[in-house]
Amino acid sequence: MTWDFSTEPEFQEKLDWVDRFCQDEVEPLEYVFPHAVRSRDPKIKALVKGLQDQVKAQGLWALFLDQDLGGPGLGQLKLGLINEILGRYPSAPQIFGTAAPDTGTMEMLAAYGTEEQKKRWLQPLMDQEIFSAYSMTEPQGGSDPNLFRTHAQRDGDEWVITGEKWFTSAGRVADILFVMCTNGMFVVPRETPGVNIQPEPRNHNHIIYDEVRVPLDHLLGPEDGAKVLAQRRLGGGRIHHAMRTIAQCKLAFDMMCERALSRESHGKIIGEHQMVQEKIAESYAQIRMLRLFVLETAWKIDNTSTQEARTDIAAVKYTMAKVLRDVSFNALHIMGSLGTTNLTPLQAMYAAAPTMGIADGVDEVHKATVARNVLKGYRPHQGYWPTEYFPAKREAARAKFEPLFEADPELRAMAEGYAKYLAKRA
Repeated sequence: MTWDFSTEPEFQEKLDWVDRFCQDEVEPLEYVFPHAVRSRDPKIKALVKGLQDQVKAQGLWALFLDQDLGGPGLGQLKLGLINEILGRYPSAPQIFGTAAPDTGTMEMLAAYGTEEQKKRWLQPLMDQEIFSAYSMTEPQGGSDPNLFRTHAQRDGDEWVITGEKWFTSAGRVADILFVMCTNGMFVVPRETPGVNIQPEPRNHNHIIYDEVRVPLDHLLGPEDGAKVLAQRRLGGGRIHHAMRTIAQCKLAFDMMCERALSRESHGKIIGEHQMVQEKIAESYAQIRMLRLFVLETAWKIDNTSTQEARTDIAAVKYTMAKVLRDVSFNALHIMGSLGTTNLTPLQAMYAAAPTMGIADGVDEVHKATVARNVLKGYRPHQGYWPTEYFPAKREAARAKFEPLFEADPELRAMAEGYAKYLAKRA
């Protein structure tokens, strides 16, 4: 069995390049031109394109796509190692062509789209000429497709979509919306009449689809195939979120440790106080465990499929939200009052933790899924007593040794002596 935690030197060089590139180029762009990637200004777009061209020259563009879908085919494990860097910088995923929600919608298009649909939407999405949003959740049903009501009715050479969607992230600034209906997945240009985006929430939009008409060829994949497409999108999306969450946790941890060595309290640096040390130690262990879990799950996907790794993907999803919450909370406390302001990333990081526990399906649903899947590998014990019931174990063990006891009475006497000793202790 091969078991290796190392990274081949050639790929480590790529990781080192990504790290330097994000520090030297991506982060400065963020501070001078916030949200530059979505800017329509030609000069700012030229700055972004210059960085993206460097990424493409390194063969690191659209990392999430396999080769058969038009990507570099690095696999999920290597993507995880790169995302551990990208997740530290808000605009880095878009600079590398790996930003949600476009990654998920591109994967659906690549896997299920017709050649015409790929030409019309996939390539412009990959080139970031357009942006997308995923319109799934509904006010009355959350993310449970069995409770959805949004429906597409065929009318001649058009589909007529009627319904209401809640928490369509980035819907307000998207060019196309992927709308999950009870009878299929549909691509809807945002400017289509009847697409009514409500003023609140500002970033995760409430959208009312009022008899929205789209051509028949705007159905993505088979009719009634929305659930299959959604699982293809969400499975990958969840593990990608977890990869980037590791970067956020590491950032919080770096800030925590730096602060612990920089401030004094009661005559010594705060890193010498046991309660601070406890927070640092627990945060370190949580991050390490999450990282190993995420990378192992990514490895499983590479060697099987997203479907085969679905239990671990679900477990990673709710684990990442908890670790982000705990680590950012610890870092915020060690930072002190400054951590409660918007002058460092900590406040936004801690505020985002509950969202991570809800996005792509609430944690409670994923925990129930994991429990059900895990229990499929077990069977109820026979009779009253569990498998690890000591008296039954001892009886079975003595039965196994009986032939030896018949041949060697002295050995039987020794065993009976041990039995009396154990009975006396009990």
